[in-house]
Amino acid sequence: MEKRKLGNQGLEVSTIGLGCMGMTQSYPPFPQKKDMIKLIHQAIDLGVNFFDTAEGYGPYENEKLLGEAIKGHRKNVVIATKFGFDFTGNNVGKSGKFISLDSRPKTIKRAVDGMLKRLNTDYIDLLYQHRVDPNVPIEEVADTVKELIKEGKVLYWGISEPGVETVRRAHKVCPLSAVQSEYSMWYRNCEEELLPTLEKLTIGFVPFSPLGKGFLTGSINKDTKFESNDFRNTIPRFNVENLDSNMVLADMVKDFAAKKNVTPAQIALAWILYQKPWIVPIPGTKKLERLKENIGACNVIFTKEELNELNNEISKINIVGERYPEDQEKLTGI
Repeated sequence: MEKRKLGNQGLEVSTIGLGCMGMTQSYPPFPQKKDMIKLIHQAIDLGVNFFDTAEGYGPYENEKLLGEAIKGHRKNVVIATKFGFDFTGNNVGKSGKFISLDSRPKTIKRAVDGMLKRLNTDYIDLLYQHRVDPNVPIEEVADTVKELIKEGKVLYWGISEPGVETVRRAHKVCPLSAVQSEYSMWYRNCEEELLPTLEKLTIGFVPFSPLGKGFLTGSINKDTKFESNDFRNTIPRFNVENLDSNMVLADMVKDFAAKKNVTPAQIALAWILYQKPWIVPIPGTKKLERLKENIGACNVIFTKEELNELNNEISKINIVGERYPEDQEKLTGI
């Protein structure tokens, strides 16, 4: 698989990465650990070298899984993980997720030491702040990460779901290699301000949920029932009324994919890849066939006319419903 550069500090990763969160949380059922380790090994064999996790996924269990999987493969992989929450208290939001933000220097350093142990490594390739902490100046966060980079514990850093002013301030203190935020055909808010800012500053972009949490794969319809502990049950745009309205987009992607003899997921991922050469999506999966399908998006070629047609159709569609429950949405774009 070809590689793409994130930022200008030297970070280079496979054109498509693998989001590991769903292997242990949010999207049940969860396979046995040995099966996910096997899948990660298969991803490496197929050319994927960019793996995304976080201390908050579990918490900790996802990092442990990835740490076990990369034994013997460390030199061939790029690990991205995230700090930024307090997992010691009882402050939990309505959606069941911790909302105690904590990016104080001592918390960051403690988090990184724990990450290194769980990931069975002596350095983290890409360290993100998981969510911006309004109680800690971003300059203080950036300076702390700068120290960790000097110590060799971290190679590159980034921020997840920041506002553009936060990006600018952080980048001045310690140059960012990547920003991670949600981006797909059905969530395009980053196009207005964030992407132009990243391009100007030469910072890479890593879209999570590039398949709309499964919506753009063509496997979800208004009659789909998620398991009781599936995260999508809490997301407004997945409720029955909104989903019914939003199917216009899924149907359009499905029709377009049929014309090109590829899958809807491949159209959705290829569309992202065509936006900018410094964008690297990280679709998650627990199945080998889906992994191969996602990687196949790298081979989808759009003519200028096809891309214009696709963009024109997307622009006509109004997506209904918020992308997060209220208690999580307020933590984004700071």
